[in-house]
Amino acid sequence: MQNTQKAVSTFCQDNNIEASPLFRLLDLSSELGEIAKEFLHITNYGKDLNIIKTEALEAELGDALFSLICLANSLDINLESSLAKVMEKYAMRIKQTGNPGS
Repeated sequence: MQNTQKAVSTFCQDNNIEASPLFRLLDLSSELGEIAKEFLHITNYGKDLNIIKTEALEAELGDALFSLICLANSLDINLESSLAKVMEKYAMRIKQTGNPGS
């Protein structure tokens, strides 16, 4: 994950597309909305619950991942260590309550 974060950081620097954390958060929210829109399209607005992988869905997930990495980079957050902490937290919850929800 650190290599991926570094590659995204370099890409943003090389292409002069660095931005503030607020911009990155808004961009990530927008990308999540586009994922939701694609789910609406795939499922015919929820009428068909058979969710299939489409090129558009794959592209939107990639856009959201890029945006999330950019947000983390703009805040100097190591996503690999953040993910490890979250997985440890969920494992503890599952052990204590039987499910990962809070």
